[in-house]
Amino acid sequence: IIHFSSMMHYSTCNQYLPVSNDIPSISEGRARQAFEEYVSSKCCYSSAPVRDGIITNMESFNTYRYRLETFTESRSTKWRQEPYTGQRVDAGIQRPPGPWEIAAQPPSYFTDHKETIRVPYTSSVKKCNPCSGMGKKSCSSCTGTGSKVCSGCNGSRQRPNNESCNKCDYSGREKCSSCSGRGFHKCDTCDGKGQLLVFINLKVKWCTEKDDYVAQDSSGLRLEKLGKVSGKELFKDAQIMVYPVMGFPDVSVAQASERLVRDHQVKYTKNSRILQQRQTIELITITRVNYTWREKPYVYYVYGNELKVNADDYPATCCCSVM
Repeated sequence: IIHFSSMMHYSTCNQYLPVSNDIPSISEGRARQAFEEYVSSKCCYSSAPVRDGIITNMESFNTYRYRLETFTESRSTKWRQEPYTGQRVDAGIQRPPGPWEIAAQPPSYFTDHKETIRVPYTSSVKKCNPCSGMGKKSCSSCTGTGSKVCSGCNGSRQRPNNESCNKCDYSGREKCSSCSGRGFHKCDTCDGKGQLLVFINLKVKWCTEKDDYVAQDSSGLRLEKLGKVSGKELFKDAQIMVYPVMGFPDVSVAQASERLVRDHQVKYTKNSRILQQRQTIELITITRVNYTWREKPYVYYVYGNELKVNADDYPATCCCSVM
């Protein structure tokens, strides 16, 4: 269990570095600049509130985000087949290895990747069922005859003007265009070979499962807005299996850590194995900016390291409204 006696940062060299508990804040000029950049990115937002609005108050808030990432490896097998063209057949030589007995090189931790491996000693040859080993199937358009009723004379050998039909050479039937008169098609399943190589494929999947917890704050900004921003990293821990953090100043973060670590270790050991876990705690700053424009009050938020802006009540959303 990882304890916090104060706000700490865990570095890759296993040293704890103290981090200030002060809430970072931004200047009025930087808040106004972020607001201006936000409005300029909106095609139907007038710049008048940015230009003429008066900031009356700025409030800083801190929100903690706990993130747990679990890097897993899962394996599954499935029978596959392909046309037999002389490939190696090894079924019966010895016992095939189990799914977890086959060597597979994982990618770098927390890098999603998939790999397909043919399981040794499972390859055998069988007759192609769709074509009964013939390598070809009867043409459905002409029922295997190679010809169809002539479209020019409808099989009567004469055209409507009682002239003999030369399209079918006066036979009443014409060559089937679907099979070029052969009466059959090459079997797509076996590619005309008549035999199939059947084997077991092992599918190995590495993926990162992630869960976030964002502590409640009183800023009024919707929590889902924080999903696309980063914060100041206060804590980082990576191990094969991490332990919950305890003693964090915000009790809800420690409780979330305990719950998510337990949930991940139960959920992702049922049908897969955990290769690495990583947990972080970030401080995400939120600045609520109160301003007036045309003697009416409005609010916008500046948040995250990226200084993103949210202004749901922007007062001039049509370019032609105010110039």
